[in-house]
Amino acid sequence: MSAVTQKKFAAGLSIGSNAVIILLKIIAGVVSGSISIISEAVHSLSDFLASMLTFFAVMKSSEPADKKHPFGHGRYEDMSGFIEGGLIIFAAIYIIYEAGKKLIFGYTMETESYLGIAVMGFAVVSNFLVSSYLFHVAKKTNSVSLYADGEHLRTDIWSSLGVLIGLVLIKITGILILDPIIAIIVALFILKTGVSISKTTLDNLLDASLPVEDLNKIEKIIDNIKPEGVLGYKNLKARRVGPDKQIEMVLLFPNLMTIEACHNLCDKIEEEITHELGTCNISIHAEPAECTNAIHNK
Repeated sequence: MSAVTQKKFAAGLSIGSNAVIILLKIIAGVVSGSISIISEAVHSLSDFLASMLTFFAVMKSSEPADKKHPFGHGRYEDMSGFIEGGLIIFAAIYIIYEAGKKLIFGYTMETESYLGIAVMGFAVVSNFLVSSYLFHVAKKTNSVSLYADGEHLRTDIWSSLGVLIGLVLIKITGILILDPIIAIIVALFILKTGVSISKTTLDNLLDASLPVEDLNKIEKIIDNIKPEGVLGYKNLKARRVGPDKQIEMVLLFPNLMTIEACHNLCDKIEEEITHELGTCNISIHAEPAECTNAIHNK
């Protein structure tokens, strides 16, 4: 199965599982009258919208570069991840709002909660399996949007688990106020995840540099090849665009080295960087050392 096919299948699986879980949570929430279950239905609805967005992003980002988008369509995945982070934040705020109203004004909840317990248990298991698969495919294909979707579902696991525990405790103790309290606690964790995803994808959209760890790997590769003729480098730039990484640099060579020898060393560096960092679009400009005083020798 190709990388594109795997990404499409994973996104489609997420859509299907979310649709089923939303329906079950709505039914359970109406039957039990639990604000935490109804809030979970809203959370799952945001998951569903995020899954639809992910599927669209995967389809678009898989398209080859064209005249209008000569650098490809990878930004669709970053855009998708940013919007998904916003959906997570919105869901968390809504849950806190609804739970806060119940804490202030009070409410009654039906004593029959076995359906809610069963649905929450199913949601935990289902989302664990689907999110694990999404993370697996995201890591394998460097998909930002699938990773964000997996994180979205992972928050649903914890929130559903929290609601499940709350329903069990309410069943045992009869303390109804536990329902909105647990909903608020879970929402705070969801909010933290949403902010984290939004920040990461916004950095990508604003062309933030790759992590220091990746830059260090690039510099180490250059240092290891220096004995073969590379004198140094300058203007190293690296960013992430969707599932790919874009890297630019200037390599410095001895003044009398042939173009062919310089080209061969550039190819070798590109191969090693791609092997170390995954899919990369690398642009290297070769210069004779006498053209610069800014040589990096580490």
